[in-house]
Amino acid sequence: MSKYNARMEDAYLTHILALLVAAVFIVPLFQRTGLGAVLGYLTAGAVVGPWGLGVIDEVEEIRHIAEFGVVFLLFLIGIEQKPARLWSMRKLVFGLGSIQVVATGAAIAAIAWTLGQPPKTALIIGFALALSSTAFGLQLLAGRGELSTEYGRTAFSILLLQDLAVVPLLALVSLLSADASLLEGIEYAILDAVLVIGAVILAGRFFVTPVLNIVAVSRTKELFTATAVLAVLGTAWLMELAGLSLALGAFVAGLMMADSHYRHQITADIEPFRGILLGLFFMAVGMSVDFGLLAREALSVVGLAVGLMGLKTLITWGGCRAMGVANRDALRTALLLSQSGEFAFVLFGLASVNGLLGGEAFQFLTLLVALTMAVTPVMTHLGARLAKPAVGGTTAHDVKARPQDDAHPQVIIAGFGRVGQRIAGILKEAGVSYLAIEQSVTRVEQARKDGYRVFYGDSSQVDVLNAAGVEHARVLVCTLDMSVSALRMAHIAHQHFPHIKILARARDQRHRQELLKAGATTAIAETLEASLQLSAEALSCVDVKPERTTAIIDRTRQDYYR
Repeated sequence: MSKYNARMEDAYLTHILALLVAAVFIVPLFQRTGLGAVLGYLTAGAVVGPWGLGVIDEVEEIRHIAEFGVVFLLFLIGIEQKPARLWSMRKLVFGLGSIQVVATGAAIAAIAWTLGQPPKTALIIGFALALSSTAFGLQLLAGRGELSTEYGRTAFSILLLQDLAVVPLLALVSLLSADASLLEGIEYAILDAVLVIGAVILAGRFFVTPVLNIVAVSRTKELFTATAVLAVLGTAWLMELAGLSLALGAFVAGLMMADSHYRHQITADIEPFRGILLGLFFMAVGMSVDFGLLAREALSVVGLAVGLMGLKTLITWGGCRAMGVANRDALRTALLLSQSGEFAFVLFGLASVNGLLGGEAFQFLTLLVALTMAVTPVMTHLGARLAKPAVGGTTAHDVKARPQDDAHPQVIIAGFGRVGQRIAGILKEAGVSYLAIEQSVTRVEQARKDGYRVFYGDSSQVDVLNAAGVEHARVLVCTLDMSVSALRMAHIAHQHFPHIKILARARDQRHRQELLKAGATTAIAETLEASLQLSAEALSCVDVKPERTTAIIDRTRQDYYR
């Protein structure tokens, strides 16, 4: 038994090393050549998979673990959404999303039935292939910074409706295999979904946030991260128990925390999990491509893949245009969502277990889905090229470059003690948008009650600064009390965001010099300014002329800073 366990451990270590080596060498190469990280991960998976070097042959195990990458991605998307903003998108979500799913599913089902599939199987195939890949779509949008554009919102709305559609589709597979009443089954599925979503919202309001308060007060970073991960996975698990998807559960969890003052720190803590596991998910898709079957049935597979993506592109484009979406945005959305997605694997697997789908058909359809997913980065690039306006035109990407003040503040304040509060008050009075980051839970809660825009987080972490929107800000003001934290933050901000001006509060002349070396644009020594103000008042009290006082103070300040 010990020898068996040792062999298993060696196998796991070999798999991990193979995945890491493939990703480290192949993904940067694809990024450098402009093909994108996603296509790099797909290629890396194909290289180490069963049809490449054969280092890894247990693709299903890898895929099950990698699905958590999609879970964390949906959580981060949810936490960036405001409930009110989501409600404003209801026309696109329920209108355009429903048109895309129903029209595409019915069309593909009709074709499958014409090709000889039984009606029940054709129905499952149609609606499973109608769903697009949430992981590919959102990752490509987020990577290009296009989630907030018209094109990004349109694609996101369709993907969100597709995630909601997974519930009745899973129920549909079970009902078709049991010959039960379809209407009755879907009614129960929807009731379960509503009850669980309500329970999740209540749990978030009365349980998750108080627990985060307690953990944050302890200032144990690892425990805070563990609590955030528990909130995401726990919510996703509850959703799965009710028959919903893990990904939809994670999205609801993120939406639940969108207004929390912990959201920037949570985003920074979850981001590494998302990056690693989502990369693993794309590699698992690359490993799923059965090149043996592809070689034997090349003409059929490629022909059906082209036909499927063309049909989905046409229907999605038509639906977008019918809902008033601009032609360029409609075209880009249609090409981005032209593939089939990861939920098709789930639906086909369930149909296979229930005897609605034969083994050979299951393998063929899995290959078809994996192939369309692998082509997604190319389709996205094609969409961007075709939708490019004439010289002097405006693209969706150009719109994205002009961020709204409420989404992207002009000034980030690191530390919200007395100095930070005064600066925030002055910025607020001047009508300048700002966002403050503070590590004291008590101080954050009090400041938010007083109307300040403050969030919990460690501003010396690059992921927290990223989540706060420092990439779009013009000024970063450091008012941190701890000298070491201030130096670390100045160094990190200067290294990762060289465009931003860093204004720092220094304790004394030595600390000021260290801050300037670390990358601060300007550092103000608080002891000097206090002494200069007191000196000016003292000179005024002994009747020194104001002109002479001003000259002395200015010369002293210049000498000090020189």
